[in-house]
Amino acid sequence: MTKLNSLLFNIFKNRINFLALFRLLVGLFPVTLQGLITLTLATLTLSVYGYGSMDLVVFAIAICALAIFIFSLFCSIISGIIVQRKVQKLLEGQVSSLANIEVEAGFPNETGFSLPAINYFPLVKLSWEISFPDFIETGIRVSDNNELVEEIIPQKRCKTNLVIRQFTVADVLGFSRYSWRQKQKVGCLALPQKNTVKQLPLLRSLTAEDGIPNLSGDPEGDRMEIRPYVPGDSVRNIMWKVYARNRQLNVRLAEKSVYHSKRIVAYLLSSKNDEAAAAVARVALESGALGENWLFAADGSPEPTDNIVRALQAVAASRRIDKTHGYGLDQFLEQAAGQAGTHCIIFVAAERAAWLPALKKTLAHYNGQFSVVIATDGFADPKITSIWQKLLLRNTDDIAAESSSLNSRSEMLKLLTELKQLVESTVIVDRKTGLSFDHQLRKV
Repeated sequence: MTKLNSLLFNIFKNRINFLALFRLLVGLFPVTLQGLITLTLATLTLSVYGYGSMDLVVFAIAICALAIFIFSLFCSIISGIIVQRKVQKLLEGQVSSLANIEVEAGFPNETGFSLPAINYFPLVKLSWEISFPDFIETGIRVSDNNELVEEIIPQKRCKTNLVIRQFTVADVLGFSRYSWRQKQKVGCLALPQKNTVKQLPLLRSLTAEDGIPNLSGDPEGDRMEIRPYVPGDSVRNIMWKVYARNRQLNVRLAEKSVYHSKRIVAYLLSSKNDEAAAAVARVALESGALGENWLFAADGSPEPTDNIVRALQAVAASRRIDKTHGYGLDQFLEQAAGQAGTHCIIFVAAERAAWLPALKKTLAHYNGQFSVVIATDGFADPKITSIWQKLLLRNTDDIAAESSSLNSRSEMLKLLTELKQLVESTVIVDRKTGLSFDHQLRKV
C-alpha cells in the first residue's frame, strides 16, 4: 500500500511538472492560436489559389496577410526584448529604494511599480499581471505622465518577500506575443478584508478568583445578585419583603467570585477557507477586544508576540501560498500559556478542516480554559441547482465559490456541538453582516 501511494504521488508530481513545462513552452512560443490559424490559412490559400489557380486577387490578399503577420511578429519580439531589458535595469537600479507593498484585500491599491508606455513600434501593447502571490487581480492605469501604473486588488491575505510578474508584449491584432516572467525581491503584505465587522464582543476571559480553600468548591461570594424567580430556585432565596410590596417574586443569589484575566492568549488556526477567521482576528487585534495585556500567534508564526504590527503580520502570513502550515497551537501554548489559569481564545473557520482532530486532542489534554471564535461569510442552506441553471444562468465556478464561502446551519450546529463540550464558550461572527451569534445561532 505504501509503494502504491508513493507511485501515485510520483505520477501526480510528474504530471504537475509536465504541465508546468508545457505552459512554459507555450509561453515562449511567440505565435498565438489566432496567429497560427491565420498563418495556416494564408499559406494554404496562397499555395492552392494564388499559385495553383493563379488568382491574382487571392494572391495579393494572402501576401498582405503574411506581410502583416510577419510585421506583427517582428514588432512584438523586438519590443518585448527591449522592454524586458528595460524592466530588468529598472528593478536592479531600485533595489535599495523599493518600498514594501502593504495593501488590504478587496480594495484597489497602487504598488508603486510603473513603466513608460511603449512607443517603439506601432500596433504593439504591453500588459502584465502578478502571478505570485496568487489571488491578485492586476490592473494597469495610464497616468498623466503617459506611464503605465500598476494597481492590484488582492482577493486573499498573504505575506511574501518575492513578487513575480508575467509580462506580455503583443500586437493589437492578436497574432503574436512575447512573454516572460520577472522576479522582484520586495515585501508584499496583504491584510484580510474586514467587510462589515467593526466591533466584537469583549473577548476577555473570566477565571475564578484566588483564595479558594477547597479546589473542588464553588467560587461564590456574598448573595448580591438579584433576578426574577424561576422554577427550581430555592424558597429560602426568595425576597419575601419585596414580594409583599410589589407582588413580584425575586431571588437573591451568591455573587460569582470572578475577575477579568490580566493576560489573554489568542491563536489563529489556518485552513482552506479561513479568510473570515483571519479578518475577525485582525478586528480583534485592532479594536482592542483582547484587552490591554495579550499574546497572539498563528499557524506559520507560532512565536507569541504582544506587538500589534507583528501580530498583523502573523495574521497575513498564516495563509501559505505553496502549501498549508502545520498545526502550531501546542507549541504556542507551551511558550505562552504555561501558567495556570490562562485563557486561550482560538480563531477558526466555520468548516471541518484538518485542524479539528488536533484541536480536540489539545482541548482534552491541556488544563487551561479555551474559547473558540468561529468566523463565517454567511449562512445558507444548500440549494439544488439544475443543469439548465448551471449552463444558462450562472457560471459553475461562481456557484462553487459561493457555496464554499457559505455554511449551512445544520453543519454549523454539528461543529458547535463537537466544540461546545470541550470549551468554555463559543462565539460565531459573520463577516458578511458583522453580526455575532451564540452556540445556538442566536444573535448576541
